Amino acid sequence: MNIWHFVLREIRHRKLNALLTAVSVAVATACLSGALVLLKADAESSEKALAAKQQAVESAGAELQDAMRKIMKGLGFNVVILPKDQDLQEMHLTGMINKTMPEDYVDRLANSNIVTVNHLLPTVTKKLNWPEQNGLPIVLYGTRGEVPIAHRDPKKPLLDAVPRGSMIVGYQIGLKLGLGDGAEVTLLGKPFKILKTHGERGSIDDSTVWINLREAQEMLGMENLIHAIQALECHCAGDRISQIRQEIISILPGTQAIERGAPALARAEARDQAKVTAQQSLADEIESRNELRGQRERFAAFMVPLATLGCALLMGLTTLANVRQRRQEIAILGALGLRSRQVLGIFLGKALLIGVVGAIVGLIVGALVGGVLGGSEGGAGVDGATVALSFALAIGVALLGSWLPALIASRQDAATVLQQD
Repeated sequence: MNIWHFVLREIRHRKLNALLTAVSVAVATACLSGALVLLKADAESSEKALAAKQQAVESAGAELQDAMRKIMKGLGFNVVILPKDQDLQEMHLTGMINKTMPEDYVDRLANSNIVTVNHLLPTVTKKLNWPEQNGLPIVLYGTRGEVPIAHRDPKKPLLDAVPRGSMIVGYQIGLKLGLGDGAEVTLLGKPFKILKTHGERGSIDDSTVWINLREAQEMLGMENLIHAIQALECHCAGDRISQIRQEIISILPGTQAIERGAPALARAEARDQAKVTAQQSLADEIESRNELRGQRERFAAFMVPLATLGCALLMGLTTLANVRQRRQEIAILGALGLRSRQVLGIFLGKALLIGVVGAIVGLIVGALVGGVLGGSEGGAGVDGATVALSFALAIGVALLGSWLPALIASRQDAATVLQQD
């Protein structure tokens, strides 16, 4: 008879002993495989949840910033590029600009690699008395519409261009002159059709008329000249206006730039708040997930070694009790010529077989339990590494728990045992 024949007969003869040792191995294996499946399922669940959260945050953040941009649109342009020799104090006192610069400056700026501003709007402005309307004081504002930055995607303009032959009038002008959409007027000898009358804004806009830049230049004798380039700053960290001035002056040396503080600050703070709100929401979710994962990892790191040690100890005690109960049988086998290594092989073979069975049972139970606790389908988290580690642990626990009792059984002297009994 070979060793495996003895092993199978031993298992059939000692069914309860084999069952107890198989259960102990299965428990250790189930703890390991269950922990691995649970942690993997939790990691996959966290990744999916965070990916969905990230997408939701990005979408919400984009919607929030888009809403903020729409709200801030009413603040208008917040950067003004002026000729270098323009007296700012005079401009602030009178509200007008009396120095000029070439119109092609706006094209030079648009075709550059500038990154600090967008929405370039070349303008001319002048206070005058409207001769055809009894000398009504107005502000004439000429613009050709926004000039897009060449290296960026086109943006929706903050201010639409005024077509040639058309005029947009402020609230007070429309009110005083009784002008409505479609009315025809004459300004400085040129006929215009009222395109739109603005609602009340409570600013100088209520006394302003907007016409096409080319027509304004012709009427004011300013062909190819402009007073200013208005722009919208791109939100960037740090001292924004210093960055803007440095970049603009490097492209247009004969100019200066000023920032309209309140609108610029409001716009920056609004976009900052939108970004912070979205990022904080995601950070809180990541922190919560990491904390939960850490708790499970710490529990697994404590429970798996404890269960393994307990099962190995139970395996060893059960095998030792079996050896002591069968001292006579072992001695008889030795007297019949069975060698010590063969006796050792019987017990270790039995442990190996039980370890394989325990690994299979423990792997299945652990995968199901871990999958349920992890919120995934049973076995979804089982991979090659989990199977290999489970079998290695099961066989290792079985052999480790059986080694010392098997060694004791193989080294006992048959003649001494038989004489005593």
